[in-house]
Amino acid sequence: MKTEVILTHQIAGLGGESDQVKVAAGYARNYLFPQGLAIPVTASNKRRLDALRQRRGERESHELNSMTEISKSLSKLVLIIKVKTGDDGKMFGAVTAGTIADELKTQFDVSLDKKKIVLPQSIRHVGDAEVPLKLHADVSGVLKIRIESTTPAPAPVEEPKGKDAPKPERYDRSQQRVIRSPKA
Repeated sequence: MKTEVILTHQIAGLGGESDQVKVAAGYARNYLFPQGLAIPVTASNKRRLDALRQRRGERESHELNSMTEISKSLSKLVLIIKVKTGDDGKMFGAVTAGTIADELKTQFDVSLDKKKIVLPQSIRHVGDAEVPLKLHADVSGVLKIRIESTTPAPAPVEEPKGKDAPKPERYDRSQQRVIRSPKA
């Protein structure tokens, strides 16, 4: 048996604030009403519907404006993420949407839900990357990221050339010892 309710909050998969929807009577009675997420459809509640719609419109326009501002400011920034790497330059682990959201909060004091960072797969290489953002239904952007290694690259060792160059060593299995080439 279905019953009609007016939603007072946005519920994923069901509807937004001020929507009038049909749901199962038990769902409404046992979950929506006690949690304060919906109200029954009555004459007095229908009058309240206008206030809910106005509040929803204000909230959505405020959200759109703030996300547009965030998109503009993030497009100018470069987020630097430090990661641990091995001697060969390969990363330990990966950079995920959660890591990016945490670093945005730490470096720029921008609170962004990790679900708004569209990362098809985690980043597993050092260098520059561009990550698409889906901030709002009508607002998207791009965040530039530079992933740097905390492990310094080993300095190249130059081999001495000419007379001073050490002679190559070889291992003699029969005598089980290292044989050094005679110096010239």
